[in-house]
This record gives sequence, C-alpha cells and structure tokens, in this order.
Amino acid sequence: MKTLPLLAALIAAPALAQTPPATIGQPFIPAPWWMKDPVIAAMGHVRTEVPANRARFAARFSVVEKTAAAATSGATAKARELDAALAALGAERVRLNTSLSTRPLYDQYRQKDGSLVDNQRADRIDAYEVTAELAIEVRDMALLERVYRLAVAAQPSAIDRPGFNLQPDNEMKTALYEAAVKDAARRARLASTAAGARLGPVKIIDPSGSVCTTQVLAGWPSYGAPVPPADVDARQIMVTGAKLAAPPPPPAPPPSLEDRAAGVQVTLQPPLREMSAQACVIYGLVGGLAGPG
Repeated sequence: MKTLPLLAALIAAPALAQTPPATIGQPFIPAPWWMKDPVIAAMGHVRTEVPANRARFAARFSVVEKTAAAATSGATAKARELDAALAALGAERVRLNTSLSTRPLYDQYRQKDGSLVDNQRADRIDAYEVTAELAIEVRDMALLERVYRLAVAAQPSAIDRPGFNLQPDNEMKTALYEAAVKDAARRARLASTAAGARLGPVKIIDPSGSVCTTQVLAGWPSYGAPVPPADVDARQIMVTGAKLAAPPPPPAPPPSLEDRAAGVQVTLQPPLREMSAQACVIYGLVGGLAGPG
C-alpha cells in the first residue's frame, strides 16, 4: 500500500515539469537553477573586418538581325570566346551562367510633330535584338582583375561594375565565436576583480547570448541594449587560406583574347566586410561580493 503515493508522484512529475515558470503579467518569475548561488553573466561581443571573397558582374552581347534565329546565333557567337576563356579558369574559381533575351524591333513611322512611333504589331516587326548575358561570379579574388580584363577585352555591348559580398566559411565563423567566448571571459575577470570576488566554474556557455540579455530578476524576461563589440585582429579569423593548398594553375585561355586583355588597365580591390559574433558565459563566484565604498 505504501507504493501508491510513490506511483502517484511519478505520474504527476512529468506534468509538473511541463508547467511554465510563470504567467505573462505576473510581477516575478522564479530564478533559474544557475542563480541559486552568486553568479556573474558576461557577454562577449567581437567584430572584425575581412576582405570580401565574392565578386559578381555581367557582360552582355547584343546583336540585331532580321530573324530571331540569326540574332541568337550572332549573340551567342560573340559571347562564346569570353565564356571559353573564363571556363578554362575552373568552375570552382569562376562561376558562369548564360541567359538569352529577345526583343522585337518594330517598324516606325513619324507623326506630324516629327516624333517617331513604333508600330507595335506582330505583322510590323522589322528586326530582332537578342542579348546574350554572361553572369560571372568570381570566387577566387586573386583572379578578379584578370577576369574583368578578359571581359573588357571581349568587347561586350555592356558590362556591369563588380558587386562584392562576403561568404564566411565554417572555420571563419568558429574562429570568431571562439574570440567572442574569450572576450566574455575577459569581461567576467575584470568585473569580478572590481567587485572583490573570484571567478568560479563555468555554469553556462550560450552562443545565442539570450541568457545574458534576459532580466530574470525584473519580472517577465525583457531585453536590454546589446553589448558593443570589441575589435579583433582579422588575421586571427582568416585561417582558411593558410590551411588550404594552392590550387593547380589553370590551363591557358585562348591567346587572342588574353593578348587583348593584357592591354586593359584595371585595378580592383575587394572592399572590407564586417563580421561579428557574440557569446554569453555564466560563471559562479567564489569569495562573495565586496560591499559598496
């Protein structure tokens, strides 16, 4: 008979565990388990600037012919030389995507005031303009100027200015997060020393930082202003390039286009892009806090 209360307690335990700590609107909520003893919460927040590692632009080749088929053949023929030269650099270093657009050109007539008007009827099409657009993404910044010189030397009808962005890899993200944890530890040491206490063991490491921004003793969780980031040396973050072996030299592109590209003077420098990371670390305190004054 003594097992009945124990069985009832075991059945009720999951229901109690699912009960939320408080209801929104109540003035206070229970403190979390890690605040039963004195603790210090430190938010590590770091930032750095690294060069962009992606560049994108497009080259367009337009041809006007009496038929759409002839215009398409002419536009693709103009783009073929540049496409072949860039493809020879390697798909992992330069990404290419070709698209075609066709625009009918209508017969025109002049109004009494002298202005020209297109006679936009299907039976009044005079010619077709086909544009072959070669979208280029440079993934190896060492090739950026060479790729742009080749695009200019191919004499396209139009060429975009390059746009840059940063795609950090996993190693860069991990290195920056490690720097954020170190920054949190540094802040915690400074704060505990100033308060007359010593750091105890780590209780929580929160990569989202939400633990440090929740005001658990001020009622229902609220969120304060973020901690300003500390600058870190970008050389400590950009670790991937030192670990990867240099790629093999690409095969030589068609010499005619390369010869023309050699005379094109282009200076392109990838801009800097900001990276940031944060981490919340909760430490226990040893020795108690010093009183004011």
